Amino acid sequence: MIVARTVAEARAALRGLPRPLGFAPTMGALHAGHLSLVEAARARCASVAASVFVNPTQFGRGEDYEQYPRDEDRDLRLLEESGVAVVFAPETGEMYPPGFATRIHVEGPLTESLEGASRPGHFDGVAVVVTKLLGVVRPDVLFLGEKDAQQLAVVRRFVRDLDLPVEVAAVPTRREPDGLAMSSRNAYLTPEEREVAPDLYRALLAGAAAGEPGAAAKDVVAAATAALLSPAGGLDPDAVDEALSRPRFRLEYLAVVDEDTFVPEGELGPRSRLVAAARLGSTRLIDTLSVAVTPDGRHDSPTDPAAPAGAYPTQDATTLKGRTP
Repeated sequence: MIVARTVAEARAALRGLPRPLGFAPTMGALHAGHLSLVEAARARCASVAASVFVNPTQFGRGEDYEQYPRDEDRDLRLLEESGVAVVFAPETGEMYPPGFATRIHVEGPLTESLEGASRPGHFDGVAVVVTKLLGVVRPDVLFLGEKDAQQLAVVRRFVRDLDLPVEVAAVPTRREPDGLAMSSRNAYLTPEEREVAPDLYRALLAGAAAGEPGAAAKDVVAAATAALLSPAGGLDPDAVDEALSRPRFRLEYLAVVDEDTFVPEGELGPRSRLVAAARLGSTRLIDTLSVAVTPDGRHDSPTDPAAPAGAYPTQDATTLKGRTP
């Protein structure tokens, strides 16, 4: 496996790889969810590349950029064992040299609601780093996880708007045995918080169970919210004090949206997705579950990158702007 530290080194290492080339971008601190991206890429592509780069532009003021877990030696070992041919692991100055003045902004609910509202500027940082990585690696297929559903929709949007020659493939969320969605930030959880954390997924399952054909989105949200605020298995009258002493979620949002546009939905449809974000202690957790239905019953959300006709606005939503550093 080749580890490239500069754009020039990466391009030289990637140039001769057999095609198609799959690409799994990461910020390191790898877990089985990241490695599932590599696994999916190996299943579809002749060669696989990955990146390890903690991107500062997608972290806001007061967020955990400095504290974000880093263990490059372990990350590189895992990627090599997984069959990755080339890893692009640049320093910040290689990606954002002095005078860097460009940003990419996707307009509308995709970047202004939910995650976008909770983390202003986050998706601008995602858009610029993914665009730069695609320009360096030039893959045929980009593999992203479904857990970051809004990020996935944003990337698909600007890839389409900018006519970038890459397919965006979604990979299902990888979970711990108790249902907690895998995340590098799970390392922040205390033992007590880790015990409670799977309740977020259980709440989404409760919401999905309420989502029959013709059901209103508010019923799904109400069921999920009630489940999140209730102890797992109900409240034992003999254990009230213990239940009240458990770490509690602080819900940021819980909504049903169209998974392509992230416009809130009133009734469930073929692209409905339940999304949630909540804080448990100092740790921010996100999760998602398809609640897509058709008149003849529920179906899983498709992972084909091609969106149905009418899923996007007729006008491009993505703008590229220069700014004074």
